[in-house]
Amino acid sequence: MNNKTIIGMPIKLILGYLAIAFFMTGDGFDLAFLSKYITDLGFSSSQASFIISMYGLFAAVSSWLSGVIAEIITAKKAMLLGFILWFIFHLCFLVFGIEIKSYIGLLVFYSLRGFAYPLFLYSFVVMIVLNTSGKQISPALGWFWTVYSIGIGVAGAIVPSFTIDIMGEKATLYLSLVFVGIGGLITLFIKTEQKFSKYNSFEDKFNELKFGITILKNKNILYACIIRIINTISLFGFAVIMPIMFVSELNYTISQWLQVWAVFFATTVFTNVFWGIIGEYIGWITVIRYFGCIGMAIATLAFYFVPHIFIGNLFVCHLCAVLLGICVACFVQITPILTSIEPEHKGACISVYNLSAGLSNFLAPAIATVFMPFIGIKGVVFIYATCYIIAFILTFAIQCEHESFKSKNPFKKSLSNIAKKQIA
Repeated sequence: MNNKTIIGMPIKLILGYLAIAFFMTGDGFDLAFLSKYITDLGFSSSQASFIISMYGLFAAVSSWLSGVIAEIITAKKAMLLGFILWFIFHLCFLVFGIEIKSYIGLLVFYSLRGFAYPLFLYSFVVMIVLNTSGKQISPALGWFWTVYSIGIGVAGAIVPSFTIDIMGEKATLYLSLVFVGIGGLITLFIKTEQKFSKYNSFEDKFNELKFGITILKNKNILYACIIRIINTISLFGFAVIMPIMFVSELNYTISQWLQVWAVFFATTVFTNVFWGIIGEYIGWITVIRYFGCIGMAIATLAFYFVPHIFIGNLFVCHLCAVLLGICVACFVQITPILTSIEPEHKGACISVYNLSAGLSNFLAPAIATVFMPFIGIKGVVFIYATCYIIAFILTFAIQCEHESFKSKNPFKKSLSNIAKKQIA
C-alpha cells in the first residue's frame, strides 16, 4: 500500500479529493438560498422547509446505505452511481419543479436528489478508510472535510453570490450541473487498491447491510452517532432559517448573507485539518467535548445574538461565522472513534456515521419547521444550542481504545505527548 502523504493528504487519493470539491460545489449552490427562493416562487416558508426536511430524510437513508454499498460494489462505482443519479434528479427538479412551479415536482425530485449526493460523498470516506492506515486516517478525513467545505460552503456560496446578481437564481441552479459534471468525470480517473468486494454471496451482502443498523446495540457506537447528529444541527438549520433572518430582519442582501456563509465554510477549510491533526495529540474525545460541544453551544447563540446587537455591521457577522467554523470542525474525530470501536466492520461503522450525518440534515430543518411558528428563530437557535450541551454530556459515556481516552488528565498528557514527539 502506497502510504505517501502531503501534510496528511494521501497522494494516491488526490483526484478523489478534487472530485469531491467540484461535486460539492455544484451540490452546494442551493444550500443557503433555496428556502428563500422557494418562497419567492409563491410557496410558504413551511412548504419550503418541508421540502428541505424531506431532502434530509432521503439523504439519511442513502447515507446509511452508502458505506456498505461502497464496500460491496467498490467505492469508485458507488461514487459514479451517485453522480449519475444526482445529475438526473437535479435536472428533473429544474424542469418539472422550478420551471413549471410545481410543488409536487419540487418535493419529489429534490428529495430524490437528496438520495444521490451521499452516495457520491460518503463512498469516498470508505475509499479513504480502505486506502489509509493507522494515524493517517484522522488527518486524511480532516482533508476530506476540508475539500467538502471548499466545495459546498466556500465555492458553493461565493459563486452564487455573484451569479445570482448576474443571471438569477434559476440560471445559477442550472450552472450547478457543470460543476457536478466535472466532479463526476474526475472520478473516472481515480485509482485505488479496492478492486473486488469481500462479500461474495447475497447473504453476506445483506448481513453486512443489516449490521449497519444492529451495530447500534454497541452503546459506544450509539452515543457517538447521536453526537454526530448534533454535530451539524446548526449548520443545516442555519441554512434554512438564517437567510430569512439576515434578509428579512436585518436587511442584508442575499449576496451579503451568502458571503457570511462562505466565511463560515472558508474557516472550516483550515480547522478541519487542524483539528484532525491536533486530535492525535490531545485525544479525539477531548477535542469533541471541550472545543466541539461547548464551543458550538456558544457559537450557535453568538451567531444569532451578536448580529442583532451590531445591526448593519457585516464584519461582526463574519467574525461569528469564523467562530462557528472553528468549533464545528472539532467533530472530525467521530469517524476514527467509530472505526476504532468496531475495526472489523469499518463499512458498517461508516454507514451508521453517514446515517447520523443524514439525520442531522433531516432533523435540523424539521426542528425549524415544527417550532419556528411557535417560538420564532430565536427559540429554534436555543434548541440547537441545547443539543450541544446534551452532546457534551454524552462524551463522558463513550469508551474508546485511543490512548488519550484513558488519561485522567488529557490536557496534561497531551502536553507530554507533544514534547515526546518533538524530542523524537
